[in-house]
Amino acid sequence: MTKPENKKLEVKFYLKSGNYKIMSRIGKKPIEINEKTTVTITESDVTVKGPLGELKTVYLPVVEIKQEENQIVVTPKNDEQKTTALWGTYASLINGMVQGVNQEFEKSLIIEGVGFKAEVRGENVVLNVGFSHPVEIKIPKGVTVEIEKENIKVRGIDKQAVGELAAVIRATKKPEPYKGKGIRYSDEIIRRKEGKKTV
Repeated sequence: MTKPENKKLEVKFYLKSGNYKIMSRIGKKPIEINEKTTVTITESDVTVKGPLGELKTVYLPVVEIKQEENQIVVTPKNDEQKTTALWGTYASLINGMVQGVNQEFEKSLIIEGVGFKAEVRGENVVLNVGFSHPVEIKIPKGVTVEIEKENIKVRGIDKQAVGELAAVIRATKKPEPYKGKGIRYSDEIIRRKEGKKTV
């Protein structure tokens, strides 16, 4: 029976030898297109239009992207590791575009802390989270922010833009582990630490 250490060495040798073909689980899956969505594919970019708007992304010629009836199929042109990584990335991006033009993506955050608050002022989110000055974060085009008391909702058809803005807002005041003060995702669980005990 082969020892675990020997198995690891065999895998390393197998990967270094190059005699293999990495398969992307995401890339292998065809992307379904519903009847309300139109897709335009050129040699360098993909444009997706739907009820909620239009999204466009460029891609490198290491993959082939084509439409087959009501599906988009992404295929790598070689077996290189970089190509395989891009294969899955492009498939994921296009799938997100198809979803986004039909239903908005949403990220929810919660502000916790006495005196902490947020508001939308023009094209910016203004955060008062314990600093000597308010922090202003610009809202990207195509993204909307709604604030109700301690709840912040970031919405938009562009999954990447929604995720990035939510991450920037959270990074402004990350939740601390003692009292949980800060900004966190609504589904995020903060592991609490016990404070110092007085003797």
